[in-house]
Amino acid sequence: MSTARRKENQLLIGGKWVDASGDPYEVVNPATEELVGTAPQATVADAEAAAAAARDALPGWSATAPEERLALMAKAAEAIRAKAADLLPLVIAETGATAAVGSRMQVPVAADRFDRYSRDLRNVASRALPPQVALTTPLAPGGLISGLANRAPVGVVTCITSYNFPMVNMAGKVAPALAMGNTVVVKPAPQDPLAVIELVRILDEVGFPPGVVNLVTANDAAPAAALVDSTDVDMISFTGSTDVGIRIAQSGAKTMKRLLLELGGKGACLVFDDADVAGAIGCIGSTWSFHSGQICTAPTRAIVQRGVFDQVVEGLRRYAGALSVGDPTDPKTIVGPVISEAHRARIEGYIATGKSEGAELITGGERPDIEKGFYVVPTLFTGTNEMVVAREEIFGPVVVVVPFDDEEEGISMANDSDFGLYDYVFSGDTARAFRVAKLLRAGHVGINSAQRNHEAPFGGFKMSGIGRDGGDYGLEAYSEMQAIIWTG
Repeated sequence: MSTARRKENQLLIGGKWVDASGDPYEVVNPATEELVGTAPQATVADAEAAAAAARDALPGWSATAPEERLALMAKAAEAIRAKAADLLPLVIAETGATAAVGSRMQVPVAADRFDRYSRDLRNVASRALPPQVALTTPLAPGGLISGLANRAPVGVVTCITSYNFPMVNMAGKVAPALAMGNTVVVKPAPQDPLAVIELVRILDEVGFPPGVVNLVTANDAAPAAALVDSTDVDMISFTGSTDVGIRIAQSGAKTMKRLLLELGGKGACLVFDDADVAGAIGCIGSTWSFHSGQICTAPTRAIVQRGVFDQVVEGLRRYAGALSVGDPTDPKTIVGPVISEAHRARIEGYIATGKSEGAELITGGERPDIEKGFYVVPTLFTGTNEMVVAREEIFGPVVVVVPFDDEEEGISMANDSDFGLYDYVFSGDTARAFRVAKLLRAGHVGINSAQRNHEAPFGGFKMSGIGRDGGDYGLEAYSEMQAIIWTG
């Protein structure tokens, strides 16, 4: 697969493609270190113009019949699928995703998310309340009082996404926001914005009205910060690091922004003695094999009962050694690069820290023998739950295995984390696994599986975020609850 260099210098603001005010910046292929293309460099003024355009378009779009909004969602899904063959090489080039991940999890899922939000909204949009008999008071005459819980659009939503799944993550924000009658400002991650630009182009081409979808790209923080501060923006939907999420919450509080924050994770995979060990190893090993560990739901912290500890460690060692690392366009490649040179250095810093604090390096820890690209070999440590490598999100192909003795200790160790996004339980006793899952302080718990249910609410406890999306919960996230009361 190959893709010609892209030269992008325009933003979508108020229905018009306009030149960004700054000089374009370079987007680099993390597998080859070659130039993929250039992206528009927005300024604070550009961001403010995009927010104002979204504000101007809000009354008309929110008043549009839901059927018309949903029809555009369906058209968008169809258009994404029609352009999948062109989008896939671009996504692989700018993200470093392998051919398998790109073809199955990047472009198709973006289309699926627009498809999902082309469905009828009525089961979410409103709910009748039981009537109440009210006595006459100094406030108002008595009578039979009826009511409706109505979900109204939040308003203007700024959607800021992470680099690991640029199209999918953005589609998961934009589609439910638009379906509920909000207007949006799209702000992709700076490392790989080109496929998101194509996504916005598709939305423009299928007929979303001017100002309903706006695009801002930049490789510095000022335009995004301006959107967080803007009085024209009602809500920030952000996926990314906890540190940035904290700054968004602090800044957004000044204008009472509604927030949906999907932040960091340090997923615990609790493996009991009676577990299907092969299944547990497959789940934990997905940290390496699925996008080089650059996923917030990765089970990077394996907490394993002592009876199967050595078996799990040895199985993971063999698993890591069998993974091919290299060119993501090669169908045989399992582990591609990480997103950038800076991120590779960050991961290598954590590996060095693990060694220095006494974690035992079982395998990996070095770069592969590849001349170009930002690669890290799948790395496996054993250690304690107090070590930095077991506590902080590394966001790379690094797993730490920690032993435990009994159920109470295992649960305590799993919960002993600042994060609480996605945990896992492996046990042959499914009743116990279910009971333990409910005791874990995580927004999502997988039992004997790493598979997802995309209708389930998704989000985190603790420092892993605020709010939930996914399925109908995504529609609720991009709405305000409004009570409408009447007599009769």
